[in-house]
This record gives sequence, structure tokens and C-alpha cells, in this order.
Amino acid sequence: MRSHARVGYNQGRYRITAKGSTMTNTPYVFPETLPGQHASALVARDNQVMVPMGRVYPLVVDHAQGCEVWDVDGNRLLDATAGIAVLAAGHCHPRLIRVAQQQLTRFTHMAGTDFYNEPMIRAAEKLAALMPQGPAWRVFFTNSGTEAIEASIKLARYATGRQNIIAFYSAFHGRSYGSLSLTASKPRQRRGFFPLLPGTFHAFYANPQRPPLKSDPAHVTETCLNFIEQTLFQTTCPPDSVAAIVIEPIQGEGGYVVPAPGFLAGLRQICDQHGILLIADEVQSGVGRTGKMWGVEHEGVVPDIIASAKGLGGGLPLGAMIARSEVAMQWQPGSHGNTYGGNGLTCAVAHELLTMVEEELMANAAQVGAHLMARLQEVAAHVPQISVVRGRGLMIGAEFVDPASGNPNGKLADAVMEMCFRKGLLVLTCGASTIRFCPPLTLSMAEADEVAERFAVAVRAVL
Repeated sequence: MRSHARVGYNQGRYRITAKGSTMTNTPYVFPETLPGQHASALVARDNQVMVPMGRVYPLVVDHAQGCEVWDVDGNRLLDATAGIAVLAAGHCHPRLIRVAQQQLTRFTHMAGTDFYNEPMIRAAEKLAALMPQGPAWRVFFTNSGTEAIEASIKLARYATGRQNIIAFYSAFHGRSYGSLSLTASKPRQRRGFFPLLPGTFHAFYANPQRPPLKSDPAHVTETCLNFIEQTLFQTTCPPDSVAAIVIEPIQGEGGYVVPAPGFLAGLRQICDQHGILLIADEVQSGVGRTGKMWGVEHEGVVPDIIASAKGLGGGLPLGAMIARSEVAMQWQPGSHGNTYGGNGLTCAVAHELLTMVEEELMANAAQVGAHLMARLQEVAAHVPQISVVRGRGLMIGAEFVDPASGNPNGKLADAVMEMCFRKGLLVLTCGASTIRFCPPLTLSMAEADEVAERFAVAVRAVL
């Protein structure tokens, strides 16, 4: 999406101009030491009032436009994080701003579980129309991905009358108690919060780069499916006790891992055989990020429930649980609800965002994502410490290893991430040692080249 609207901003001695989602001609300016004076002062203030968090570098944002961010000291950075895959249309897209401004003059909130409103209905209609073809779908709006997973767990248990839920090692599904019980990404995310939700079990994700159970990479799908059927089902978790299997079509926090071919289809077959619901956690992989509306569509799999968030709200807090109608309609009025779900402002923006994704952002993610993948693979070809560049669309990960052992090298990944920041590129790590690239879906070819070039500069500086 291209905009001709220009946004000017004065910050000290800097004159900053942004144009739509394309890069400006102003130079990247970086002092020898970051953070700058203004950022340092704000970081100190933050440390006095906020609880401990996991900030990875001292970026203090002042304003942003398209795929670029300016900090409070006037430094301009290229954003390959999109707020952790949230800003599908980039920062401050004029179409979304216009819709938000219009809705703000009408109403913002009217409790969607108690009252009707047209923005909620229009967003639900649009979302249902963009679901995998075949079944009819029903929508329940939430405020986040973790809430969408909580709703999915509740619906699965309610609809099947069963208790147990199977998730996967290295998965991330959220941090509230139900979703946290499914999360198995890093020990620190669960430490100190036991006991968690009973009836949760974990199986192995078909990671083709790191096959579990010392399996042959060529047979990783078979190995992982057999573990469910021949170990879990035969010992601790009989199939007639399982309400749902919850799967990320591409593991997000777990390392941007694309599963081996046939894995998702095999899970669908297991679910069909035993009357188990298949829940796809598309919080990070959905809404066009992989070049298709939903990550499961790359494998031709239709789940029973999809959990969505992040990109869905265009930067506003919005999630959704979308379920096959015959499953969703088993809920009775009052079985589940919330206060802010279906908020008029967020739903109005979501409808416009989904329209943009359908019109061109999804196709752009596929085209520019393929280009960025190729450019990053060119970088990796000369760096033995990068074992693989993997992903789909604009959901790409570069895994760092010790070349001698092949083991993950998390310290190196962290160092490269920090250096990227100092070279004007925002990236984040995931998994044990992967740097993720999840820029806005508006990313241009030129911006993709700039991402790859700045990444290469950072890697060389660290090595």
C-alpha cells in the first residue's frame, strides 16, 4: 500500500519526513553510544514505575510511519518487528487512521456481549468470508491472542465434553493460565506459576532442522505423529479423553519453525479419526503474514477452530476465536463472554485492515517475503554460524549455531540482535537462537534489501 501523504516532525536539530510505507531520503544517524540523552532519561523514569519486563535494547519510540521508527533522540530505524507481527499495514497507515478517526466521532465501546453494533458485525462478516472454504464459521472477538486461545480451550471442552488438550514442545500460546499451560517455549515463562491447568499434554513438533527423538529427518513427520498415537494415546492420554490438539502452523516464539510436510495433514487425520477438534493458533502466522490468509492454507488443512490476533487489529488490541458453526453453536448464551470484545473502534479498524490484506498486503507478503528470504539466504551462505534461513512470506527466521557442533548459539543471536539495533535495524530473537524477521506487510523490495544489508553489516560486526 502506498500513500502520498507526508508527515513532518521536528525533533531537536533533526528534520524528519516520512512518506507512506516507503523509506525516506534522510540519512540514518546513529551516535556512538545508545541510548541517547532523552531515551536514557525516559528509561530511568520507566524503571521507577513499571514492573520488570524483558526489554531487549533501550529503544524509546517517539513516532513511526510505514516501516520506519524514530526514537526520542531523532535516530531513524527500519522496523523488521512490526510490534511482534502486529502492524500488518505498518505504522500509522493513513487508511486505518482515517477509519479510526471516523469511528471515534461515533462511538468507541458498547460491550459486544450485551449489545449489537455494526462495526463488530462487519468485521465478523469479513473475517468469516476470509476463512478456509468449506464450513460456515462463527466469530467471538477478544482483546488478544492469549484470550483467543482461552476461548478456544473452553469451547473445545464444552463442545466435546472431554477434558484433555494436547499442545507441542516449543509452542507459545500466551501467558494467562490456560494458554500458559499449553506454552512450552522457555522455562522462565512457566517458572513460579504452578500448578497450571490440569489435563494438558505435550507432543513433539515436526521440526525438520532439529528432528525430535533423534529421528531421521526424512521421517520426522511419521515419528512425531506416531508419538501421539503410540505413546500419548496408549499411556497417559487416551484419545477419547482428548478435546483438542492445538498447533501453530509455524511455531512463532519457538523459533519460526516451519513443520515438515504432511505434519498438519497428519494431525487433521488423527483428529478426524478420534473425534478431536483441531485448533490452529494463527495469532502470529495469520492475517496474510505468510502470503496466505492463514498459515494452515499452505498445507490445505482446515481446522475446527482458529485463534487470531496480532495483525488482526492493525495495531489496536484485538483477537478473535473463529470456529466452525456446528462447533461454536453448541455454546449457550452466557457460556463465555468479555467486556471489550467487539469494541467498535477496534472492529472498525480491523474491517479496513482485512480489506487491505485481501486487496494487496497478502500478495505483497508473498512476493516481498520470497525476495527477503533469498537475500537473507545469500547472507547465510557466507556465514557458517547461520545454519538455516526458514519461513513463509514475511515470517522468516535465521538460526544461529556453533558451526562445530550444530548446537544453538543463543549468545551469538542476542549479540547480532543488539548490533542490528545499533546499525538501525529492529529485530527480535525467538526460540533458542533464531533472529526473526516479521516486518509490516507493506514492506517494499527496496526496504527488504535494506533489511538484508543491515543484517549483514551487523553479523560482520559481531563476527
